[in-house]
Amino acid sequence: MNTAHPEIARTPLPASRESLLACLERLAIATTTHDHPPVFTVAEGEDIKARLPGGHTKNLFLKDKKGQLVLISALQSTQIELKRLHERLGTGRLSFGSPDRLLEALGVTPGSVTGFALINDREGKVRYILDAALMEYEVLNFHPLRNDATTAISRDGFVAFLSALGREPEIMDFSTTA
Repeated sequence: MNTAHPEIARTPLPASRESLLACLERLAIATTTHDHPPVFTVAEGEDIKARLPGGHTKNLFLKDKKGQLVLISALQSTQIELKRLHERLGTGRLSFGSPDRLLEALGVTPGSVTGFALINDREGKVRYILDAALMEYEVLNFHPLRNDATTAISRDGFVAFLSALGREPEIMDFSTTA
């Protein structure tokens, strides 16, 4: 059962930066995209982020031994205790997903992991978790499927994007251990 908005279905798979941004425009979700040199780690992008307001993300693509896939979009400064995360999520022990699995599941390569990549997960195989600390920001910053740009989107706009995908945001507070 696919409850995605028809504009999502019109976007070819895997979505490109251009088709993602065109889809957001058709959905009347405002964004601003800033081009920059490719960045592969949170630390590499510090100078870029300093010039862009809002919450900046780090995104983790994880899997457990049973093959359950999890994508977490967190505020760049959030500490996530990976060794115990499986207990909070009710999964098996988690490890980082391979580049091949990432490309197959979300249509992106390492360094370009982003909440926007859910546009390529039409079957909803990847569990998506948003950091509560990130959701405190009015503006959120994600890569637009490639790591050579940053796209700013309002928090409400991002939630509308998730809704268009037929997803309800799962928000977790990583500042607590419970």
